[in-house]
Amino acid sequence: MIRAVVFDVGECLVDETREYGTWADWLGVPRHTFHAMFGAVIAQGRDYREVFQEFRPGFDLYGEREKRAAAGQPESFGEDDLYDDVRTALTQLRADGLWLGIAGNQTIRAGKLLRELFSSDVDLIGTSDDWGASKPDPEFFHRVAEIVPFSSEEILYVGDRVDNDLRPAVSAGMQTALVRRGPWATIQWRDAEAERLPTFRVESLSELSGLIHNFNDSER
Repeated sequence: MIRAVVFDVGECLVDETREYGTWADWLGVPRHTFHAMFGAVIAQGRDYREVFQEFRPGFDLYGEREKRAAAGQPESFGEDDLYDDVRTALTQLRADGLWLGIAGNQTIRAGKLLRELFSSDVDLIGTSDDWGASKPDPEFFHRVAEIVPFSSEEILYVGDRVDNDLRPAVSAGMQTALVRRGPWATIQWRDAEAERLPTFRVESLSELSGLIHNFNDSER
């Protein structure tokens, strides 16, 4: 049975459209050009960080984050950047008696923002910078499994990427859900792995409650 649900952050809970737009501005690149290159890199199966290299070879993402912060333009997200279904889905899943967590590839600063937004709504907020391991490294999912008070097969990991989310979570013995939004899920949606790997494929997080209920009923 599924007893815990753990969510990815970017393009699962947080719409990153505005944030990637600010990166285009920082690079001095038209936003539509940046987004087009972003989609091309994803479609080619490359690491999204290569997008920055296309516009500025040798680009150091962590270093540039520090420069942005020093310039008063830090990476940021808030309530207005959450997808519309996030709050209602969390409320319903909590009412269903499920243990909830948030764990994604995020900076220490992003972790602080997540705690400001969600500390009263979930049982876990963990980031790659907190743990020293980034998806798809198996160690990231080992950390999730260590913290969640249920066995791996009782954890549902929800994400928008086959490569970073579903594939390593399944390898760690977890159930998975692929949510169709953001550039990765939109591009990967019809791939064979995107159809085969996830326990659930959803258009909205609001679908999870009913799907989990039916799944658990079938396991009883």
